[in-house]
Amino acid sequence: MADYIDAAEAARRLGVSRQSLYAYVSRGLIKAAPAQDPRQSRYLASAVDQLAETRRRGRKPKEIAKATLDWGMPVLESALTLIEDGQLSHRGRDAVELSRTATLEETAALLWTIPARAAFPRRAPASLKAYAGLLDQARTAPAGDTLLPLFAVAASEEATSAWRSDAGTLAHGAGDLVRLMAAAALRQAPASAPIHQQLASAWGVEALQAGLIRQALVLCADHELNASSFTARCVASTGASLKASVVAALAALSGVRHGAVTTRIERLWDTLDPDDPGRGLSERLKAGEEIPGFGHPLYPNGDIRARALLSAISPDFGPATRFADAVRQLTGQDPSIDFALVALRRHLGLPEGAAFLLFAIGRSVGWIAHGLEQRATGQLIRPRALYTGERP
Repeated sequence: MADYIDAAEAARRLGVSRQSLYAYVSRGLIKAAPAQDPRQSRYLASAVDQLAETRRRGRKPKEIAKATLDWGMPVLESALTLIEDGQLSHRGRDAVELSRTATLEETAALLWTIPARAAFPRRAPASLKAYAGLLDQARTAPAGDTLLPLFAVAASEEATSAWRSDAGTLAHGAGDLVRLMAAAALRQAPASAPIHQQLASAWGVEALQAGLIRQALVLCADHELNASSFTARCVASTGASLKASVVAALAALSGVRHGAVTTRIERLWDTLDPDDPGRGLSERLKAGEEIPGFGHPLYPNGDIRARALLSAISPDFGPATRFADAVRQLTGQDPSIDFALVALRRHLGLPEGAAFLLFAIGRSVGWIAHGLEQRATGQLIRPRALYTGERP
């Protein structure tokens, strides 16, 4: 079971007054949970200890460097996405509200600051002969494994090449990269229909439920400086093409601590009793193992993207609700977007690996946005390392 402590103990561990503790709660730095006494609150001990450690780091250069790279202080300016007080917004628009009606193409237009028709021309991007040949070879391999090589072959450098310096010109037609990502994910020829409709059609999803795919894509569109988006910015800062930025970001997304968390969730889910997932989850925790897909440092009160997506599917899909409730009871943690994507895949009966593909296609919009923004600054991202080895 999750270890909770009262306000007095939480304030003691943090070395602050009760008033400061309540201020931390209001700022979203820590989450307060209801206690048996309605006049009191309780706090997850591990979350309190983590915040206390963050405060103890101080201002030493070594600790500042660690904090900057580990969910810490901002490292560069961006006008794309704000994560604050448990909320997510893109260029001032609430991301959850946006996801209720917007398409991925409309979200891209918002992030890229150009009309959707300019970003996504009516004609479909051309398909290379080499791409068609590679498609035949990739039929039997898992879609997640073939996404990067297929996209790398299908996408053209010319439209997003390094010699183009104007961000507005670069953005025009950048939607072809997203369409090619979808084509590579589905292992078919590129098309010009809305991305969510392409996916729904290829996966045999009814029109009434295609909206869930659309919403998932929009909720994945951008999430500030996550590992893959920062990779995209680093590559773009060298003057490389947008295609190169997306290829690099996709490689970063494939890591088991990033987009491939969905694969870990799938494997765990398969081992659990659908009617009593808590028993298997409890045994996993007792063995010292973590439960992937739960808890997010930027959302002390729960990942709002996951909440939005799960609320759209959970009434019809009890296994996800039982899984999430069991983890919440055992650890006090709420689902992340990774878990919600896996729940959506299982709810709609999508192919294995579709959760990762949804993540990649949706996030490609954000990668391009970061590439455009970074290219516009003309600045090379080149930090310095704090040397810890043997001195000469």
